[in-house]
Amino acid sequence: KKRDISIFNNTISEYNDELKKAPVVQNHLKSLYDNLLEKNLVRIIEPYSRVQIAHVAETINLPYDIVEKKLSQIILDKKFSGILDQGSGVLIVYDGSESDQTYTYALDTITHMGKVVDVLFKKAQKLS
Repeated sequence: KKRDISIFNNTISEYNDELKKAPVVQNHLKSLYDNLLEKNLVRIIEPYSRVQIAHVAETINLPYDIVEKKLSQIILDKKFSGILDQGSGVLIVYDGSESDQTYTYALDTITHMGKVVDVLFKKAQKLS
């Protein structure tokens, strides 16, 4: 079972006339293409801490701009942890997915403070 994006693209172009007739099939193929491209990119960049985007594009045999766009989408969707340094054309990969719990803790604190204010308000109403 090969998961090569170039084989997928060749097959799509070979049967393009038949596939254009079915919009449902086109939607599924686009979804399959995006999924296949994402998995291939993640597989390629996993062993690196820093990798040239041009190297990734060359390895996967796709244009630089498509690879760069998909990598930024993967990062924004938080499917992979890293940043794109577009100035030097490098993807910097972060180890693991250590998430910052500050936001979660802040939400918990606000929720608890809301409950405290509600209780104090009820007590103040009883005093009046």
